[in-house]
Amino acid sequence: MTPKQFRDADGTGDWRVVGDGARAVFVTGSFSAGAAFVGAIAQVADTLDHHPDVDLRPTLIAVRLVSRDVGDLSERDAVLARVISAAARELDIVADPSQVQSLQVAIDAVDVDAVRAFWNAVLGYGSVYDADLRDPLDVGPNVWIQQIDAARPERNTIHLDLYVPRDQVEARLAAALAAGGRIANDAFAPDWWTLADPEGNEVDLAPWRDDSDDLD
Repeated sequence: MTPKQFRDADGTGDWRVVGDGARAVFVTGSFSAGAAFVGAIAQVADTLDHHPDVDLRPTLIAVRLVSRDVGDLSERDAVLARVISAAARELDIVADPSQVQSLQVAIDAVDVDAVRAFWNAVLGYGSVYDADLRDPLDVGPNVWIQQIDAARPERNTIHLDLYVPRDQVEARLAAALAAGGRIANDAFAPDWWTLADPEGNEVDLAPWRDDSDDLD
């Protein structure tokens, strides 16, 4: 299921696709209300035999949906998104899509295998695909080892990849610039912007989409 297909599916308005699945943030107002909502999510997830990642905080819940057997979104995620949103409405809990984001650490490397082995060991992560490292607990951000042709001693070779919803990216870009950042590279905009802080440390700010998606 592409990001556009997920967005177009009934009942997915609370959710945003941002790099590592579909995410939603629900404002619960209290820990006890959040715990009750987690219980409702668990019940529907068990019924559908499809389970999300749920992060319970004092006043909100963050939920991520992805079909791990295919490593991407599927129709099951759209169905579960719809049911979770319905459960939220029954509990008078609202979603706040403006708080959705997904963070990844990117490391440029000439010898990808050697660099990946180090970060895999020091973080206690596991390898995914050719150069991606993932926290086995799905708590920490993914680490992407990105191939480059030659060492670049004149610049930092570690940067952040920050994925935000498409309807939030312009506001986030404006806020970063107002806070003293600058655009280091906009050649790939609106797919992503490379921003730098006042000392040159970089982050790629991107609204997530794939080649089958569109910008409408």
